[in-house]
Amino acid sequence: QVQLVESGGGLVQAGGSLRLSCAASGSTFNINTMGWYRRAPGKQGELVAQISSGGNTNYADSVKGRFTISRDNAKNTVYLQMNSLKPEDTAVYYCIADLKSTGQDYWGQGTQVTVSS
Repeated sequence: QVQLVESGGGLVQAGGSLRLSCAASGSTFNINTMGWYRRAPGKQGELVAQISSGGNTNYADSVKGRFTISRDNAKNTVYLQMNSLKPEDTAVYYCIADLKSTGQDYWGQGTQVTVSS
């Protein structure tokens, strides 16, 4: 099993920046892809960014050029640097990870990001 704990959310003005962190514990040797998913009230959930164990990244079109995902495998931590934030980025952001052996996915408890206009 894997446990994921997010940190770094908060309130920021439009145009500002935040950095989210997600620390993994447990069977971290078995983690394949890590990423960030967000849910906002009244909106469909969105996979924001993913990074493979080898460092390959994917981004949602809505955040390309503004968000950067990175990963420190030695610390079992994934980061999401969010720049040029917009009010529409307001959501609960969840760290996600899946296992190499089973493909089973795990979720963190979520961290709130609020961007004021």
